[in-house]
Order: sequence, then C-alpha cells, then structure tokens
Amino acid sequence: MLSQAQIVPYIPVSNLDRARKFYEEKLGFRPASPPGYGVMYDSGRGSRFFMYPSAGAGTSKASTAFWDVPDVESEVAALRSKGVVFEEYDTPEFKTVNGIATGDGAKTAWFKDTEGNILAVSQRI
Repeated sequence: MLSQAQIVPYIPVSNLDRARKFYEEKLGFRPASPPGYGVMYDSGRGSRFFMYPSAGAGTSKASTAFWDVPDVESEVAALRSKGVVFEEYDTPEFKTVNGIATGDGAKTAWFKDTEGNILAVSQRI
C-alpha cells in the first residue's frame, strides 16, 4: 500500500550543476549516491529528495517542498548568512514579516532555488 511507503519528492532543475552548487553549498546537502541522471539527497529523519534535469523546472507558482524545522527564525538567519534570499508576501491569506509568515499553526518562510522552484522552511507552533 502506498500509504505505508516513503514518498520521495522530485525537484526539477534546468541546470544540474548550478542547482547542485546551491543545494550543497547554500543549503548544506550532500549527495546520497554518485550523481547520474540526477542526484538523490538524504534529509532529516529518513527523508530524501531527488533532483533531476527537466524542461519544466521553475514553472510552478506553488511551493515544491518544505523542511519541517524546530526553529524557523534560526534557520532563516543561517540560510541568509549563506546568501539565501527569502520571499516577501502580502496576500489576503498571509503576510510575511522579515520573510516569515505566522498562521494556521505554523511559522513559514519561502525562498527560491537557482532554478525558480519555491521551497520553504516551516515550524509547527
């Protein structure tokens, strides 16, 4: 049953080398296996994701993935120190303050990778 299987998100990229540099140098990931067509990365608590070349990279206007973190403010500060730029939003649903929106039981901050994919860090509160 799929409900018992781990899900592995795909992150499409248009330039694999450029994206690898961002994910490895700015976000701190290391390849889980030798790169081939794409790259598999391990993340926390047994999760992982697969980055692969795609002509559709960065075309979604929705978030691709988020990392569940214990302290969003600390994570945002650490990522900013590495040059990650956070999005600012002011919508009827939510507004960010210093890159972080609070509501619906979470604090969340969104950023884009080098390929235009929207990613986030989020803390349950």
